[in-house]
Amino acid sequence: MNPANASPSENGWLESCAIYQVYPRSFQDSNGDGVGDLEGLRQRLAYIAALGVDAVWISPFYPSPMKDFGYDVADYRGVDPLFGTLDQFRALLGEAHALGIKVVIDQVWSHTSDQHPWFAESRSSAENDKADWYVWADAKPDGSPPNNWLSVFGGPAWTWDSGRHRFYLHNFLSAQPDLNFHNPAVQDAVLDVARFWLDLGVDGFRLDVCNFYFHDRSLADNPVRTDGRQGPKPHDWQAHVHCRSQPENLAFLSRLRALADEYGDRLLLGEIGDDDGITRQIEYTAGESRLHMAYSFDLLTRDGSAARLREILQTWIDAGDGTPVWAIGNHDVPRVATRWAGGDADPRKARLFAAFLTSLPGPICIYQGDELGLEQADIPFEELRDPEGLAGWPRTKGRDGCRTPMVWEAEAPNAGFSTADRTWLRVEASHVPQSVDRQIGDHGSLLNLYRRLLAMRATHSVFRKGRMALMPPSEGVLGWVLSCEGQRAICVFNFGRETVLIAAPVGAVPTTGFASSERARATDTGIELGPYGFAVMVGGAD
Repeated sequence: MNPANASPSENGWLESCAIYQVYPRSFQDSNGDGVGDLEGLRQRLAYIAALGVDAVWISPFYPSPMKDFGYDVADYRGVDPLFGTLDQFRALLGEAHALGIKVVIDQVWSHTSDQHPWFAESRSSAENDKADWYVWADAKPDGSPPNNWLSVFGGPAWTWDSGRHRFYLHNFLSAQPDLNFHNPAVQDAVLDVARFWLDLGVDGFRLDVCNFYFHDRSLADNPVRTDGRQGPKPHDWQAHVHCRSQPENLAFLSRLRALADEYGDRLLLGEIGDDDGITRQIEYTAGESRLHMAYSFDLLTRDGSAARLREILQTWIDAGDGTPVWAIGNHDVPRVATRWAGGDADPRKARLFAAFLTSLPGPICIYQGDELGLEQADIPFEELRDPEGLAGWPRTKGRDGCRTPMVWEAEAPNAGFSTADRTWLRVEASHVPQSVDRQIGDHGSLLNLYRRLLAMRATHSVFRKGRMALMPPSEGVLGWVLSCEGQRAICVFNFGRETVLIAAPVGAVPTTGFASSERARATDTGIELGPYGFAVMVGGAD
């Protein structure tokens, strides 16, 4: 149900959770090898609990050749030795639950690693049991690939396999062949993987590129993109109408939802990568038989203007169905403190972005380090690890800049992340002054602002389940009113550099909760906000 229009939820955390994303490679190294691991994450669970979130989402930790740093899975039921053992995951799961933290794990099902036993068998012959488990196609008469589909990471989405004497599909790296979900046996195998982790006790799944599971069997060429949103990569110049977001996807998601529902309150959170992400989000979360919630990249682009954010929120209000996860940062995009700041590293902006995110109704997701205000690290080419960055340099620098290690203790080696002489990505020197130990004792720090905002969100259900009504548009200003169960919240944000006075909404009430920037105050005629200021006020009956 769309939280912008919802009545109070009966499903608890499934519709109103605050989730903290951990990229385990860069969170905490427990054994001194320079790479974060599950035991390191377990050691830092108290920090996550103190932040005030409901759940932790852990990016992939499965056995993998690490061509795409874990998003190329070679075994869906294990733990890569780099990250630890299955017993260590069980210990992590148990301690998280003891602290009241639910655990959501990534599942990467659109493709596997080319080192997965399924692919090894599939490519071995055209007659074996798994010959049709991946997407194989003949070359055109001239020897070229079957169609014009392009990989997200550059070049054709097809690679020739001399053993099968056919091309196989890969929407990402050639080392990440796409599974053929048109084969019922593949669907059953994937559902068995889901059941394995649900039986282990995980609280849900974040589903990587979940609209990529099916392809158009006709293998028709994708048309040229004509919406004016062509990006820097050739992949962005196509309208991806045949290689993803096929109607068959919805039937599979219904099967998955039925399985998850057998286990009670288990979460299905989808990542949507689509030319029209919001429309697809709504479609994939509508009703009671699909995903519980989903996010697209519409809030993860560089346009964080009040006008664009208002447009996105209005789209959800108008939709009347579906549940978004509001996310302004993750491991795939530049840090929001840089991306939305427009080249101006004003710390007030990071505070504004924090208040914006945590005041939205329904589920939210916070990416590790964003609560510290970390900016995008500028990684030189010779230190890049990300295959997307290596392929797109210099126009695009990839994702390493948002994946550098967490900074825990300013005076410790590698800022407390690791005792290794060399970490997998270097600790960004400019991040060290923003370390956890520097912020945790400073009442005015961004970290403590996040804690206060999340505490207010947890205390007042209006933030989690309220109906949203946008306030009248004003240049550089965004505001809304939330109402639920006799509570009202007024949330206003100044994305501009000039002080503004916002007329108080009709029916404004005395506040029982209040959070604001330093230069915000309520007056007899309205709410005055300084540059990049905000005010979030909670009142009684509406």
